[in-house]
Amino acid sequence: MSDVPGDSPIILILNRQEAAVDEEGLSQLAAWCLLGEGVGPAAELSVSFVRSDEMAELHERYMGEPGPTDVLSFAMDEEEGEDGKRLLGDVIIAPEVAAENNPDIEAELRLLLVHGILHLLGHDHQEEEQKARMWQRQALYVKTVQS
Repeated sequence: MSDVPGDSPIILILNRQEAAVDEEGLSQLAAWCLLGEGVGPAAELSVSFVRSDEMAELHERYMGEPGPTDVLSFAMDEEEGEDGKRLLGDVIIAPEVAAENNPDIEAELRLLLVHGILHLLGHDHQEEEQKARMWQRQALYVKTVQS
């Protein structure tokens, strides 16, 4: 993946857990994904990396399901505000849970980030046709990073 253009969406990353994450690489991937999905540079995305106990609390509070999950997305999708920015929402990832899914934690974090972003942008995987399209989009962006 080449560097994203300077006029790309703003990606805010907050790491509230102990595991090291490639913040710069993940930020570039997020911007690349947003641009590829037609989101212009006047957008802002928040990405948080949290401990599994914080994720479990969020999962239960907002989804009504016990225990931690690997990724949650909370869409804001506000139209441009006074500052000209469109607030897309938050993607929250639990690296500890992600590591249980795939021993290649870096690859798993990339996949979860793209997955969360696609959810924010309206993609879903409840029906087979939707799932096929979403998985195709995920593969495109994750593969781009590995090239």
